[in-house]
Amino acid sequence: MGNAVKWKRYRQIANLSAPNNGWTKELNFISWNDWEPVYDIRTWNKDHSRYGKGVTLTAGELAVLRAVLLEKLP
Repeated sequence: MGNAVKWKRYRQIANLSAPNNGWTKELNFISWNDWEPVYDIRTWNKDHSRYGKGVTLTAGELAVLRAVLLEKLP
């Protein structure tokens, strides 16, 4: 058997979308495999037992993204 991925969700920040497939795209503050918590955007099933591919951002990366979005978007 392969190694199971461990995760701990510290805070759900926002539901970003809810497609008709029963999964939700969420922004969470989460730790993967006991690493330092990061901001994480990915899809989750209803009971959070399965997840899809996503992207993780450190606090610094999230701050840069926020600044870019504020500058570039109308």
